[in-house]
Amino acid sequence: MAYDAELAARVRELIGEHTPAREQPMFGGLAFLVANRMAVVASNRGGLMVRIDPAESEQFLKTTGAQPMEMKGRTYRGWLHIDGEHVRTRRALKKWVAVGIDAAIARAAVAR
Repeated sequence: MAYDAELAARVRELIGEHTPAREQPMFGGLAFLVANRMAVVASNRGGLMVRIDPAESEQFLKTTGAQPMEMKGRTYRGWLHIDGEHVRTRRALKKWVAVGIDAAIARAAVAR
């Protein structure tokens, strides 16, 4: 399954409002990198992969429709999968894109 091009276009529009970003095909989807770190990915599984602060993972899992990000039997710490139904509205998508941008910028700052 290919990633949702319409969802990728919506992400592109929102990311462009905040910061310069780079796009790169990854994991069968389209990744949006901010500060040279992946922020969000339009996933080939549908929906989004979103980078998060790992310390906030449990809270997001309890209070949103997010699921742990798993690929090939491995759970990826600091990443969540957001099903397409949870990013249908601009408001919902904007929230998750902002979470991903903030986490990518924070991760880049730590790496320096």
